[in-house]
Amino acid sequence: MRIGFGFDVHQLVDNRELWLGGVKIPHSKGAMGHSDADVLLHAICDAILGALALGDIGNHFPDTDNSYKGIDSKILLRKVVSLMDSKGYKIGNIDSTLCLEKPKIMKYSDEMRTVISTICSISIGDISIKATTNEMLGFIGREEGVTAYAIVLLVKK
Repeated sequence: MRIGFGFDVHQLVDNRELWLGGVKIPHSKGAMGHSDADVLLHAICDAILGALALGDIGNHFPDTDNSYKGIDSKILLRKVVSLMDSKGYKIGNIDSTLCLEKPKIMKYSDEMRTVISTICSISIGDISIKATTNEMLGFIGREEGVTAYAIVLLVKK
C-alpha cells in the first residue's frame, strides 16, 4: 500500500467558471489558473502522484506548456490514473476536503463523487468529499481563494 497527500490553491476572480470535482458550480467567481483550475481534481492528482513518488502535477503538466492552457482537469486526472495503472496500482479510497466561504458546495458532492469514481474506476463509496469554510479568516474568508486537500490510498493490483 502507498499513501499520498495532495493540496492545491487557486485565486477566485470575476469572469471565470468555478469547477470543483469535475463539476461546474454556479457562482459569481471562478478559480484562476492555467487549466480550468479545479483545485479538488488537482489535489487528487497530486495525492496519487505523491503516493507513487512521481513529483506533482506541475512536473507532469507544467503551466509553461500551452498545450495545457485551459485544459479540463478531468483529462489531467485521467492521465494520472493511467500512469498509476501502468505502475501496477489502483485506488483504495480517496478522502478530500474543500475549503471556501461561498458557495455552499455539499449539494454538488454526489455529482463530484460520480465524476471522480468514473475517472478513477472506483466505487462512489470509496470517495469522501467534505467541505468547510475558513470562518471568514484569511484569503479564503475574504472569498479571494479556494483550497483543496486530498489523501489517497493506493494498493498494488
